[in-house]
Formats: sequence, C-alpha cells, structure tokens
Amino acid sequence: MNVTFAVWTVIILAIFAANMPFLNERFLAIFPIKVMLKPFWVRLIELTILYFALGVIARLLEANLGNVFEQNWEFFAITAFLFLVLAYPGFVLRYLRK
Repeated sequence: MNVTFAVWTVIILAIFAANMPFLNERFLAIFPIKVMLKPFWVRLIELTILYFALGVIARLLEANLGNVFEQNWEFFAITAFLFLVLAYPGFVLRYLRK
C-alpha cells in the first residue's frame, strides 16, 4: 500500500463517517433505536465515536506505512473541527432542508 492510497482511503472514510449519523435512524447504522426519530445528542455521540474510530484506522494505516508520529492537542482540535465540517452536508439534509 502506498501513501496516496492510504490518504484517499482516510478521506473517503471520513466523509462517509461524518455524514452517517445524519443519514439513518439507527445507532452507528447497526442498532435500532426505540424512538421514532433519533435525538440530536445521540447523533453527536455517534459523531464522537466515529471520529475516534476513524483516528484508530488512520493510525493503523500510518503504522503500516512506517513510523507513527506523535501528535499534540492542536492536531486533534483541527481534525475534530474538520470532521464537523465534513458532517455539514448530512446536517443540512437532516435539519435545514425543508
């Protein structure tokens, strides 16, 4: 696996994972929820879980390619907000589209 393939894999997975909570009514797209519509706070919990799951996948891909570089809090703050920006299309489709 080369670096370009790993980077594009993480980007495509991030786009998919960021929009997944807004495009279905199941928890993590697997477990059914007893209420008719999923509350917003459940969607935020899903976003958090998926952010960390994607971070684990990205770290594994980086370890497969070579040395893993340690990151400070700035890296995680920027990637968390980037993940929220990637979730914007799903948010618009769920809450702002009439």
